[in-house]
Amino acid sequence: VQLQASGGGLVEAGGSLRLSCVASGLFFRSYIMGWFRQAPGKEREFVAGVSSSGGSINYADSVKGRFTISRDNAKNTVYLQMNSLKPGDTAIYYCAANRISSVYYTINDKPEIYEFWGQGTQVTVSS
Repeated sequence: VQLQASGGGLVEAGGSLRLSCVASGLFFRSYIMGWFRQAPGKEREFVAGVSSSGGSINYADSVKGRFTISRDNAKNTVYLQMNSLKPGDTAIYYCAANRISSVYYTINDKPEIYEFWGQGTQVTVSS
């Protein structure tokens, strides 16, 4: 299984970035997908998650109204559109996959629930 994240970079406050994560080696439609981020000295935190069909979405309060998660099951890809970026959004962003099961069938914000992780992509927002 491989999750390949891309799209990070350096942007000024108020700017936008679009992250992509392409999955391979798994049946993408069977997985809930999430984006997490980790800033230096901080724990990894949930940013957004999308159900296997794309019909259900959750966001962390800190990004609601600014970030949009989506997925394209035909392309095995999940996206994170980030608008109105703030310096506090600076972090390494990771995509993650959680296989649907009888126990885990809704979007979960705990990183330990997700089985597979991408390598991360750096997002830096300058003030």
